Amino acid sequence: MTNPLITPSTLPYGVPDWGAIAPDHILPAAREAMAEQRRAWERIATNPEPATVENTVVAYDESNDGVNRALIPAFTLFSSIGGPELEAIQAELGPELAAHTSAFWLDRRMFERFNAVDLTDADEETIYFVTDTLKKFRLEGIDLPESEQEKIKEIDSQLSKLEILFSQRATKAMSDNSLRVEKREDLAGLSDEQIDSFRQEDGSYLLPLLNFTNQPLQVELTNPQTRRALLDASTSRGLGAHESSDTRQLVVDIARLRAERAALLGQPHHAHVVAQRGMASDSQNIIDLLTSVATQAIQAVDRERTGLLALAEGDEAGAGLQAGDWTYYQEQIRGQVAVDDAALKPYLALSNVVEKGIFFAAEKLFGISFVPRTDIPGYIESVQTWEVFDESGEPIGLFQSDFYARPGKSGGAWMNPIVNQSRRAGTKPVIMNNSNFPEPLAGQELLLTWDQVETVFHEFGHALHGLLSDTYYVSTSGTSVPRDFVELPSQLNEMWAYHPAVLANYAVHVETGDPLPADLAAKLSASKTFGQGFATTEFVASALLDQAWHRISAVDVPSSHDIEEFEKKALTDLGVFHELVPPRYRTAYFKHTFGGGYDAGYYAYMWAEVLVADIEQWFASDGSKDGDGGLNREAGNTLRHELLSRGSSRNPMESFVAVRGREPRAEALLERRGL
Repeated sequence: MTNPLITPSTLPYGVPDWGAIAPDHILPAAREAMAEQRRAWERIATNPEPATVENTVVAYDESNDGVNRALIPAFTLFSSIGGPELEAIQAELGPELAAHTSAFWLDRRMFERFNAVDLTDADEETIYFVTDTLKKFRLEGIDLPESEQEKIKEIDSQLSKLEILFSQRATKAMSDNSLRVEKREDLAGLSDEQIDSFRQEDGSYLLPLLNFTNQPLQVELTNPQTRRALLDASTSRGLGAHESSDTRQLVVDIARLRAERAALLGQPHHAHVVAQRGMASDSQNIIDLLTSVATQAIQAVDRERTGLLALAEGDEAGAGLQAGDWTYYQEQIRGQVAVDDAALKPYLALSNVVEKGIFFAAEKLFGISFVPRTDIPGYIESVQTWEVFDESGEPIGLFQSDFYARPGKSGGAWMNPIVNQSRRAGTKPVIMNNSNFPEPLAGQELLLTWDQVETVFHEFGHALHGLLSDTYYVSTSGTSVPRDFVELPSQLNEMWAYHPAVLANYAVHVETGDPLPADLAAKLSASKTFGQGFATTEFVASALLDQAWHRISAVDVPSSHDIEEFEKKALTDLGVFHELVPPRYRTAYFKHTFGGGYDAGYYAYMWAEVLVADIEQWFASDGSKDGDGGLNREAGNTLRHELLSRGSSRNPMESFVAVRGREPRAEALLERRGL
């Protein structure tokens, strides 16, 4: 039988034929694709002709096509569908893929081939691509003796296994640690519909967990014991209460292997290895930024606590102020000085946020439009698809969404390319946004919280980075940029959620169609900096915790029984521990860092926010026309052509400067957060 992960898809834009893909297609396709790529690498490495852009750089980029065709759909299914069968396949594939990747980065012949390419007449994108690739070769250990390279390969293989297992267990921990409540009255504050959805066959109620620490339900639960128990259930994930989701030994093993790898590379620690791959360059620059922000954030938390204490002391149901109560009382204050979710929700229907919010802003900024394509199926029925057109009417790609939570699906929200844009390959982008919103009953609208609205705008910023990509190489397209730059487009796109013209377009009452009242809109604008002491502290605590785990040597990695003690000491020493504000992600369920992808790189969100804050100020000043706050085609086109379309075709700082006119000011971040 023909394997649909090997044969190019005949569907529009090369969308995978999801209906034809079965789990048992994945391993054969991946192995065949990797074998073919290795043959392509061998042809490049042994080519007797002098190295040129065409026979080396272009040939290498072409070698990725078959692997992408096989692996992108596979990893989409791993994260978006999940389940035991796919998890087992992922666990088997991971080490093979790690070995395959290492084979390239530790192949001296390939390094010398790239190093010999004559770039005299090459274009800017090719020069940067080659220069960046040579840098990556060196950071991966190309200059090490062969014996040490073999150690690197073995470590990478082990890490792949452990990171996949950590990610799977952290996902399992969300269900393992769901809070069981016996009495309906202990769920006071929730709607009857919510309570009924949590009811189990035995008459008890099971409250699900999302992947971060503080849970949204804490805001609504009026019973302090229930909301505190919910936070306790969340923060105890992975700590051994359930063998199926115990991650403690995995954390220790991963941290030790990463430290050993850094030592082999001659680096002081893993955090420094990662910093050199991005804009930060030096890990101390990261610590300096995070600790300077932490100082301001902790002071703001102590100011915010004063107001919360007054509410807690006046609450007959409460017993003081504990960590599980913070977001509950904060939401009450928000209703006084800003605007709370209960007042906003009727105006925040998901369909409006998408079609009249993110699409509307994109049309105003970039001249692009979105047309539903119900004829293009997804891997699950609830996936939606839109064809994207430029202002000339030319189709430029597809945008797809998978908004709803389901068992087995990874937690959180993310963007992933299904097909990468490339002029060389002649492909247009197919970009997917994933979220974990509760799926509404058939025929009903999902009403979002404001945090979820920001998530929709955030992930669509990543989508725009992929959709508006205009690069020659697949390897440089879209979000193939340093981790501490990739969050710039996504965080920047959040600003349009608040823009008066955009807000007025999507924030209409789900039943009456009435616009959001002016007083609520004004409060919403004022709420941008509300609660930023808490929000900033929980983020910086996680980012510094990530750094702490990756700034130690292998001999200093604690035992599996001491990770909580290590965590508290690290946060205290770095000046960000607060008994009422736990990190957004604690060690045992910190998938960003121990599941791979953002290891020693969680700081990237804040590093990018420095750039975001500065560009937001540009939109409000130089980019603005007639007081429109920058919501115009001229400003949008500048952002599109100088930054979003560039991918990794040039140094990211050059793209920032091309928009802003100068290098960034770190103070802009504190100004943005009201700190």
